[in-house]
Amino acid sequence: MAQVATAHRKRDLRTTLFNIPKIDLHRHLEGSLRLSTLAEIAHEHGVDLPSLSLEELRPYVQVVDDPPDFLSFLAKFRLLRRFYSSREAVERIAYEAVADAAADNVRYLELRFSPVALALNQGFDFEDVVDWVILAVNRAQQEHDIQVRLIVLTNRHEPQYAPQLAEIAIDRKDKGIVALDLAGDEVNYPQLDPFEAPFKKAKAAGLHITVHAAEAGPATNARDAVTQLGAERIGHGIRIRENIAVMDMINREQITLEICPTSNLQTGTIPRLNQHPLFAFYQLGIPVTINTDDPSISNTTLTDEFLVTTGGVGVPFKALCDMILNAAQAAFLPEAEKLRLLDWFTKALAPYKSGAMLGE
Repeated sequence: MAQVATAHRKRDLRTTLFNIPKIDLHRHLEGSLRLSTLAEIAHEHGVDLPSLSLEELRPYVQVVDDPPDFLSFLAKFRLLRRFYSSREAVERIAYEAVADAAADNVRYLELRFSPVALALNQGFDFEDVVDWVILAVNRAQQEHDIQVRLIVLTNRHEPQYAPQLAEIAIDRKDKGIVALDLAGDEVNYPQLDPFEAPFKKAKAAGLHITVHAAEAGPATNARDAVTQLGAERIGHGIRIRENIAVMDMINREQITLEICPTSNLQTGTIPRLNQHPLFAFYQLGIPVTINTDDPSISNTTLTDEFLVTTGGVGVPFKALCDMILNAAQAAFLPEAEKLRLLDWFTKALAPYKSGAMLGE
């Protein structure tokens, strides 16, 4: 009987976490491809793959039984670059990423994408793939109950593209692009100097800045992202816990952390969920948020991430509501739009925060 009761409680909690309106600030388009879509694109466009079988393909593009490792996790993206084989494929993948978020009751999404990843293998123009993504995302927003903004991402190992990507983002900041992001291998490519000029230009033009830092690299990478690139948010930032001065700076300046628990476990950033610093950061007053990172690669949803955060990390339910409000506060929106978003979520979450939706 006890096992049955536990199963019921877990199912009820999952239902509640699914129903709660959510925000995802850190989701990669290239890590959001449906496996069924990958198989269809491969079949239709003759993509050269190790296998066309969905189950045989899975280990190449999804974490299955992989030992936790940051570089192995990043390696999944290399094969995925083969799938952006046509304009139709790019638009389909972008549309489905938004539709899947909406189906998980994500009501506000900031979707980041790499024009280089989408364009380079096929020889597309960066401008074209950005416009295709914008078109598909706008259509998805109109057809689903979700608000989406886009973040243009450049990779640490490809600094030569950063100036062009910054210009493309600036030119389209009235079409839903709100920020620049720096991502990739911070272990072997920690240098930020090549990105300073384009990121500062983007910020001066009104774009926001977020940077992957202190995920696999040292805490000082987060400090440098703020001081050199003007980062307003940090992707992951888990390792700031190793440097009190950096942690104090992040707290003092209220730099929001975009935390992705399942991804952090799979990359080896944390050894186990119950050692995740998410709740400790929250208790210190650092604005933390919960996100998916790469739903397809990690085989997760934002509901799953909330479930992992309560059950594995040990975060109380009411703190989850605060973390959603942190995300609304950190959204890369004009102030009036942000206030509307924050007001909507404050009202929508009030029954959950009071315990009324939990039978308390």
